[in-house]
Amino acid sequence: MKNPQKPFSLRTYLLIVVAISWPFQIAYMLWAETPFMRYALSSLPMIMVTVATYIADRYIFQDGFSKAGWNWGKSKHYFAVFSLAIFVWVVPTILELVLGMRSIPKGVIVPEILGNFLLRFIATLIPAFGEEFGWRGYMLPHLVKRYRLRTALLLHGFIWWAWHLPVIVGMGMTEQLTDNMGTSIAIMLAITLIPSMMHAMIYAYIWTVTQSLTVVTVYHAAFDEIRDAIETSIGLSPLAQIWQMLTLTVLGGLLLWKGNWKQLTAMKTGESTRVFSNRSD
Repeated sequence: MKNPQKPFSLRTYLLIVVAISWPFQIAYMLWAETPFMRYALSSLPMIMVTVATYIADRYIFQDGFSKAGWNWGKSKHYFAVFSLAIFVWVVPTILELVLGMRSIPKGVIVPEILGNFLLRFIATLIPAFGEEFGWRGYMLPHLVKRYRLRTALLLHGFIWWAWHLPVIVGMGMTEQLTDNMGTSIAIMLAITLIPSMMHAMIYAYIWTVTQSLTVVTVYHAAFDEIRDAIETSIGLSPLAQIWQMLTLTVLGGLLLWKGNWKQLTAMKTGESTRVFSNRSD
């Protein structure tokens, strides 16, 4: 006999997600020394978000995933998200090259960079889906049903930032921003909080407007792998880091303030059944 459905509990859901995914984040900070281990131990926590989401819904909440955004989106959506990822990472790099602030290192071949990006991008699609399915396709709609729209969005952004805490703390320990490790960790936490939360607004808006997990997954993979392709070939400069933080903060803030969230707010009253149904257009 099927167990009766239990109301969604954010605490229970997050406990399951953290229990399953954080060990891999911690392992990444401790043991990811080779390229393969870095890829594997950075991808597994992302995939575990989906595993945890499936477990939580299948055995506890039993809400189903019909409104997660099961359609492909449109070509203009893919063009838009790739353009945004390029604007965030490629534009500041090109500006530095044009202004003579840096140069392409010897031995770096642009076609090789593009080829590496394509391979890594394809490999990252599954891990990126892992996060998007959990955070945007499952958790966010539940938060919207419980809280006011902007409260739900901000809470989802804070949770997404907090989920990365093992990596953020590890970065504060290894990069040693000051002579005091505790201060370095505190600075890293402070400088990542707002940009990360505002980036979550961008992810949420892409998912809401496109009604597609596929489109937001492609953006996630493109953002990560354009960044990594530049970092492993030319190197990321302070300008690129500041550029992306400012871009994400400003854009995310504008979307939070003025974005068209009507598809998301419709979930409060159940009007989104049609909006987030299984479509292929």
